[in-house]
Amino acid sequence: MKPTRRSSPPPRHNPAELGELESSILSIVWRERSVTAEQVREGLERRLTDSTVRTMLRRLEGKGYIEHTLENRAFVYRPAESRQRVAGRAAKRIVDWLCAGSVETLLVGMVDSKVLDRAELQRLAKRIAAVRELDEAKSEEKG
Repeated sequence: MKPTRRSSPPPRHNPAELGELESSILSIVWRERSVTAEQVREGLERRLTDSTVRTMLRRLEGKGYIEHTLENRAFVYRPAESRQRVAGRAAKRIVDWLCAGSVETLLVGMVDSKVLDRAELQRLAKRIAAVRELDEAKSEEKG
């Protein structure tokens, strides 16, 4: 496997600015973890030409969402960032833009709009507690 081609670090693109087709292609890459342009084309709901799919893949790579390697004379695309990391960046943009930097405002809005229910909030609270415990353990090791 040859190394991933990337001439310079990608810019930090705003995930909220991804188009519908870009989002669909990125979802396929995240789901499959490793795909060719042909596999992406076959996975899309609407029929597109091979050149259109390859153009979209190049754009996503230029924006830093995917990367490719050359394997058996074919480009194989993989996620450059996890879905969670991209979602986190998108949420941060929303918090900064619409909520004046307040994550609490965002979460309360999500609860009020029934995006998050009680069970999801409890899972989040457990995950936050686990991360805090891990951070405290790391701090004690250093200190």
